[in-house]
Amino acid sequence: MAELRVVVAGAGGRMGAANIRALLAHPGVVLHAALDRPGSAVLGRDAGTLAGLEAIGVPVVEDIASVLAGADAIIDFTAPAASVALAQRAATAGLIHVIGTTGCSPDDDAAIARAGEAGARIVKSGNFSLGMAVLANLVQQAAAALAEYDIEILEMHHARKVDAPSGTALLLGEAAARGREVSLGDKSVRVRDGHTGAREPGTIGFATLRGGTVVGDHSVILAGPSERLELGHRAEDRTIFANGAVRAALWARNQPPGLYTIADVLGLSQ
Repeated sequence: MAELRVVVAGAGGRMGAANIRALLAHPGVVLHAALDRPGSAVLGRDAGTLAGLEAIGVPVVEDIASVLAGADAIIDFTAPAASVALAQRAATAGLIHVIGTTGCSPDDDAAIARAGEAGARIVKSGNFSLGMAVLANLVQQAAAALAEYDIEILEMHHARKVDAPSGTALLLGEAAARGREVSLGDKSVRVRDGHTGAREPGTIGFATLRGGTVVGDHSVILAGPSERLELGHRAEDRTIFANGAVRAALWARNQPPGLYTIADVLGLSQ
């Protein structure tokens, strides 16, 4: 089978660089093009040197139409508006679109889902770590088995992260909600401040920490009578997300158009 030709969107960011390195190290894929926003300081730079490697002769460009010509897939860890626009283009061209963008609104998610219905093969996740996908599966099982236990989700990220709770924390919250067969929107508690009263049974709480250079720490605490179960994950390098994204792109090659998750890639969907 021919190598999968992949465009990296957001090439100038830290995840963009990690995605470029992962593609260059992975058999079966090739970096077709590197894309960044208009006006970016990295435009024109070689994608290889931008990622801390040797030059590879692939400059970072802003012209979306030119980079999608001849491409098979897009790996996209950018911003919600950019991901929605790329999803629409992926639908038109019948491309694979791997989306690791977080902070999407319900309207953004609906637009991305429509792109899957219109012809794109989209794999979207708040976290592309394979270990995190397994953790989410365990959280769903634990939430179902320990139905009377209180659930709290604690996350910490670097000081520059702009959305809270993290996409990963929300992914874990959704897993817990599925286990309880409830809506996370109805049961989520994002802020506690002042005299809040007793904890409402059945809610799923979130606590957010920001500081330093933390790649991503997440803990799910199930607190019951006289015991606590803690399930956690610590990301030590962004390579884990990039490797998961490459794996998702290769998996999606053999799937019909639609919207998928990393759990689908690993066969963990229920």
